[in-house]
Amino acid sequence: MKIKTFIDRPILAGVISVLIFILGLIGLAQLPIEQFPEVAPPTVSVSATYSGANAETVQKSVVVPLEEALNGVENMTYMTSTSSNNGSAKISVYFRQGTDPDMATVNVQNRIATAQGLLPAEVTKSGITVRKRQTSNIKQLAVYSPDDSFDEAFLTNYMKINIEPRLSRIAGVGEVNVFGYEYSMRIWLDPNKMRQYNLIPADIASVLDEQNVEAATGTLGAEAGNTFQYVLKYRGRYENEADYENLVIKSLPDGGVLRLKDVATVELGTRAYDYINEVNGHPGCNIMIAQTSGSNANEIIEEIDRTVAEISETLPEGIKIADLMSTKDFLDASIKNVVKTLAEAIVLVVLVVYIFLQSFRSTLIPALSIIVSLVGTFAFLYIAGFSLNMLTLFALVLVIGTVVDDAIVVVEAVQAKFDEGCRSSYLATVGAMDGITSALVTTTFVFMAVFIPVSFIGGTTGTFYTQFGLTMAAAVAISLVNVLTLSPALCSLIMTPHEDAAGGKKMSFSSRFHIAFDAAFGSIVMRYKAGVLFMLKRKWLAGLLLAVACGGLVVLMMTTKTGFVPNEDMGTVFVDVRTSPGNSVSETRKVMEQVDSCLRSIPQIELQSNTTGNSTLSGQGACNGMFTIRLKDWSERPDKEDALEAVIEEIQRKTAFISSADIMAFTRPMIPGYGVSSGFEVYVQDQKGGTTDDLLKYTRQFLDALNKRPEIGRATTSFDTKFPQYLVEVDAARCKRNGVSPVDVLGTLSGYIGGNYASNMNRFSKLYRVMVQAPPEFRLDTESLNNMFVRGDNGLMSPVSQYLRLTRVYGSEVLTRFNLFSAIQVNGSAAAGYSSGQAIEAVREVAGQTLPTGYGFEFGGMSREESSSGNTAALVFAICVVFIYLILCALYESLFVPLAVILSVPFGLAGSFLFARMFGLENNIYLQTGLIMLIGLLSKTAILLTEYASDRRRSGMSLMQAAVSAAKVRLRPILMTSLTMIFGMLPMMFSTGVGANGNISVGVGTVGGMLVGTVALLFVVPPLFVVFRRMQERLMPARSLPPAADSPSDGGPQA
Repeated sequence: MKIKTFIDRPILAGVISVLIFILGLIGLAQLPIEQFPEVAPPTVSVSATYSGANAETVQKSVVVPLEEALNGVENMTYMTSTSSNNGSAKISVYFRQGTDPDMATVNVQNRIATAQGLLPAEVTKSGITVRKRQTSNIKQLAVYSPDDSFDEAFLTNYMKINIEPRLSRIAGVGEVNVFGYEYSMRIWLDPNKMRQYNLIPADIASVLDEQNVEAATGTLGAEAGNTFQYVLKYRGRYENEADYENLVIKSLPDGGVLRLKDVATVELGTRAYDYINEVNGHPGCNIMIAQTSGSNANEIIEEIDRTVAEISETLPEGIKIADLMSTKDFLDASIKNVVKTLAEAIVLVVLVVYIFLQSFRSTLIPALSIIVSLVGTFAFLYIAGFSLNMLTLFALVLVIGTVVDDAIVVVEAVQAKFDEGCRSSYLATVGAMDGITSALVTTTFVFMAVFIPVSFIGGTTGTFYTQFGLTMAAAVAISLVNVLTLSPALCSLIMTPHEDAAGGKKMSFSSRFHIAFDAAFGSIVMRYKAGVLFMLKRKWLAGLLLAVACGGLVVLMMTTKTGFVPNEDMGTVFVDVRTSPGNSVSETRKVMEQVDSCLRSIPQIELQSNTTGNSTLSGQGACNGMFTIRLKDWSERPDKEDALEAVIEEIQRKTAFISSADIMAFTRPMIPGYGVSSGFEVYVQDQKGGTTDDLLKYTRQFLDALNKRPEIGRATTSFDTKFPQYLVEVDAARCKRNGVSPVDVLGTLSGYIGGNYASNMNRFSKLYRVMVQAPPEFRLDTESLNNMFVRGDNGLMSPVSQYLRLTRVYGSEVLTRFNLFSAIQVNGSAAAGYSSGQAIEAVREVAGQTLPTGYGFEFGGMSREESSSGNTAALVFAICVVFIYLILCALYESLFVPLAVILSVPFGLAGSFLFARMFGLENNIYLQTGLIMLIGLLSKTAILLTEYASDRRRSGMSLMQAAVSAAKVRLRPILMTSLTMIFGMLPMMFSTGVGANGNISVGVGTVGGMLVGTVALLFVVPPLFVVFRRMQERLMPARSLPPAADSPSDGGPQA
């Protein structure tokens, strides 16, 4: 089908564009919306509990057997584990990008099954939980009582009974983590009364095993000729305090019975008392929601919000649900900002087009091309399985200047036919399309070719490049279809020649503007011609400028700070509070109140919640605490001092006087799924099996050196070995002499001090634990051990203290391992003015200088991804340039002429990096995606010049004449292409508000590259063309083929 078909049949051309537009709208309605494509590695978390055990015991008996089983599970990249003094164990296994998260979960479960037999019975009784999840939370809610009418225990359990199950059922929710403990029937044993009746904690556990049970008692009259049959229903496990109080322990000599209430107090309490939660100073409870790998965060949050709205209507009076953090808030605001930028860019581009074409009718054709191409791209995104995210939206903004370019070439060619004297729109269009169709197809395929090799890069950066690149390629392909169908049809229908002053008729505004513009542009062309001639006579100057550009590009690439994605103000701040090792929860609470009073004086804070006893950064422990702070909406924080970084600085400044705690404010990572904080994350490993004290010593040396580096704002670790502990040793010889088993001694300690999970109970339609323990006042210090008695073989009671040796020692609260080695986690952030890439490089250098043999380090989270993708940018640019060169060699049938096109690229790239340096930006993913597009666009624009010059040369002109002629004729389309792109990018370059840092990265790089690249292209490509064309003619002259063969044009002059 020829192009003339569409000019003859404009309705067919219109139908094709309308179909593309409709398909695009259908695709847009179906597209999921998210901040970034699914780039975080699939993660499976394994958690277990060993009640009463300390961190070392948990690590040796739970973590090590599980890790040994899990190591090497299919597609695993690395794993981390933590063991805490409260008996909890957690292992996170990270998998390669693209691994099926469901399959990964199954593989992990299968591996754990092989280790079950090696675990303590207490752990298998509590169960091992395996979940696929992301490491980042997408939503955080707070339930609190504004009038203090409900306590924390009630609120926590109200949430666990009525809210958590509904949220867990939402598709895509990976984990719902309630900060607080569920109900538990607490049996507080009185050691003095227990001794009086010759009892030990194991006796109470036995009573519960005997009497607090479910039993299948069968049916009377079944399988018989009876009229009726009766089901025997045993009451089963007890539910109320009174039922437990009346449990019979034993019969007494006087004929009476000893009941549980005679030796213990029974109450409905909570499983543990490690947390204190408050929301805005009132009793409350936090709930954190993580998504599963491969799910869409935006859809999940919308469903969560709908569910929470329904729940809020049925809440008892005195309970409120508040939204503490939601990734959707930032996403919605930033996407709204990009869409606004998109609209501004379209308006500016259309304005530039009008100035050059001086006709409303002519301007309408490129404007329609923009709309059809952009909307049609949504259909491609849907088919390709992409989402509407920041990258695909940036691609659409960047591609505006490119898609309008093809339509401009068509309109400009038709206008040129009018200027030559053709008065028929139809004939002018047919003539114009005959001359430019092959050039349009060629340049479009060259531009698309840039993005094909980029799509084969793996990992997180590869996902970014692929979504960005293929979106641009699709938009340009649709644009090509549009300019070969609708644009020529419209040109033949609505374009008209400009009127001239002849005949005395009054001219329209467009015609007067056309004459004035042509006069002004004519003088610019003459000056430009003089500049080109100046450069052609001094070809050495072009070579010198090229050398300067290449040298500058290398220097700028090496010295520009690097990063992964720019940090943005996402409206949430976390504050990690770490008090002195060994502090109790109540002591830590006092410090938390001090921090709370400081936060109340910061006007930008809308809502804050705090948890004592746990922190996302420092982990679980009585001396840790954290605040989750929701800032006011971005519209209420327009000034610089209201920005997130300023608020973090203010928090640090206001809390600096609190010397009894280490306080660190931070924000969540830009890309969900990479850890809990922004900044870097590194693990110092003990690879030789040394002591924890040695590992801490070398880690502190590493930290001291790291904090002296200018690139590092702050580096810290929550790990410490100064937690006061007692080393317990059992005197086995004395035990044997007194007929006491060492196991009974340890069992008595566990029952009174550690607390035993002795049984289960059903209440509120849920299953809860029955815990046996001595009340707090009976386990205050070592003196308490004198009042705890163990029973010997002879039935006599003796204090456990006489069988124990206690040594005062110091240990750690939490033990961490990374890939089977003991490790200490270090978190930090880059200093102001430095990028995350520079901070990572500083970490590498300091580790090499300070860590001795046998000690190593590994990056985790986002830092691991960023450190592994360090040299991707240079590789990507090199691949793009080589790909374009090879395609041009095939097109021109020449090895030399394409070099004139390729050598215009370093100028544009150098311009981008120069502008990035001037604006203080980092070389990140956004800047790099803009640069890839720039390589394609500069090459495409240079082809316009070299192809025309080659045509002139083939028609018999000298090389100098061909170069000057091409420069004159192609100045207008080249300027139009460049100016539409530059003006289209200005709204991004000067972006403010939500997501501005990403917009600025893309805008500045593109504008800088196009400005410098276009100037270089206009003045350096003509002399380069002359030099390389001459080389071509001398070294590879045109072949003389036999007369019978069809001689294709080989790009050289005809013999």
